[in-house]
Amino acid sequence: MGTGKRGLLTAAVAVVCAVTVLAVPGTAFAAPTPPPPPGTTASVTVVGDQDEELEAVRKKLDKLYRAAAVATEEYNAAEEKARQQSAEIVRLAKKIVEGREKLDGLKERAGAAAAAQYRGGGLPPEAHLVLSDDPQDFLDGAGRVRQGEHAAKGLIGEMTRTQQDLEQYAQDADAQWKKLEAGRKAKATAQKKIEKQIEAAEEVESELEQVEKERLALLEQRAADQAQASWLSSGILDDIDGRATKQGRKAVAYATAQIGKPYQWGAEGPNTYDCSGLTSQAWISAGQGIPRTSQAQWKQLKRVAVRDMRPGDLIIYFGDASHVGMYVGDGVMVHAPRPGRSVTLAGAGSMPILGVVRPDAAAD
Repeated sequence: MGTGKRGLLTAAVAVVCAVTVLAVPGTAFAAPTPPPPPGTTASVTVVGDQDEELEAVRKKLDKLYRAAAVATEEYNAAEEKARQQSAEIVRLAKKIVEGREKLDGLKERAGAAAAAQYRGGGLPPEAHLVLSDDPQDFLDGAGRVRQGEHAAKGLIGEMTRTQQDLEQYAQDADAQWKKLEAGRKAKATAQKKIEKQIEAAEEVESELEQVEKERLALLEQRAADQAQASWLSSGILDDIDGRATKQGRKAVAYATAQIGKPYQWGAEGPNTYDCSGLTSQAWISAGQGIPRTSQAQWKQLKRVAVRDMRPGDLIIYFGDASHVGMYVGDGVMVHAPRPGRSVTLAGAGSMPILGVVRPDAAAD
């Protein structure tokens, strides 16, 4: 996507006009400029059919980019599985090499034992008794024979187990390889979905005149402002007073330091991010590994009530958990919005909240 178009779209959806970092970086921010109450028209004056048409365009673009976001998280999930499967294949390959070396060593020991038995004539204990002048020598020899037999059985058993392990490692590696191939196909399918949705959205935007693009940006801003105003009108901020942990402050500091960097689907930084790439890397920087995708973050991390959230917690959006932002305080979150946008601050309630999860729940 061209730099000019990305810059235009970024400017069109700026949510926060001025941001002040207070005290410790990443712990508190000035709230976005208060939106007009629902029902007022301070931001946009609706004037007949033109705005109705643009509102239809806004909804269409929102639908296309939402579909792209869903496909992006599908891609990210496939990518993460591919990494895990590749690592497992490498681990199994090492096991196979080690097993073969061990089996070669056991075969050498078995060969040496067979050669020693051959040199001893392979005579049964009764023959050794007849040939021996001293019964004690016979008993000592018989004991050594029994020890040798036990050692040989143990050697054969170890060789058998090693061979079985090698066969199992090979089967496991083959299974992982098949999963990896399936994952690659899933990733390719998701990539096609992403590119198709983004291309369709860009085509819609390319048909707009400059003045229409500017007006569309105002309509998008009004929709976000009204959603945030509705969320705030519930008095939710009166209940949210959680303080960030040390790790939480580090995660917030990382995420907010990325403000202005472009969105790129599938990206985990350091120059571009998608929504879950930003949140996962922010927490990795704080020393806490978390799942890569927003859906996995929703499924695997501890859930907390919205009224109990604190800076650093992750806000999961939409019913399919296809978007995620990080709460920074004062009713504000930081996120990587969508293609054509940059990492920015936005109202925490500017999109439908599915729930909140906590990466550093162990600190509670």
